[in-house]
Amino acid sequence: MADEATPWPQVVPMLAYRDAPEALGWLAKAFGFRERTRMEEPDGTIGHAELILDDGGVVVLASGPPGYEGPRRHRTGCAAARAWSKVPWVINGVCVHVDDVDGHCARAKGAGATILSEPETQPYGRMYRAEDLEGHRWMFMQSVD
Repeated sequence: MADEATPWPQVVPMLAYRDAPEALGWLAKAFGFRERTRMEEPDGTIGHAELILDDGGVVVLASGPPGYEGPRRHRTGCAAARAWSKVPWVINGVCVHVDDVDGHCARAKGAGATILSEPETQPYGRMYRAEDLEGHRWMFMQSVD
């Protein structure tokens, strides 16, 4: 499915998933993305897919190569990656601006997202942090006055 009306932003995160077809559905359910493009390989893996949120950002994802572990599995076997995961902000992740952080967090919880920090107001906005089904880290932010 293609939606040419949504322009490409200047920066686009690109993520690999062990099970990209499952991730596409999960990211829509949990985080509210809408699938814009899906290119499946003959073996059922995803060569390229695009998700959009509202009228703005684009996230590109694909199936990882054979043996790809994903962030959650990587942290299981790597002490340095586990320690880095305890940092109270999202590094090596995706930051997304939304209109209603609290409602978005409730939706993500309902879909089984791992909530790393509940919504809180900081000088730079209201935000929460989450991990998706394979351990990619996301920060969702809302502007506050």
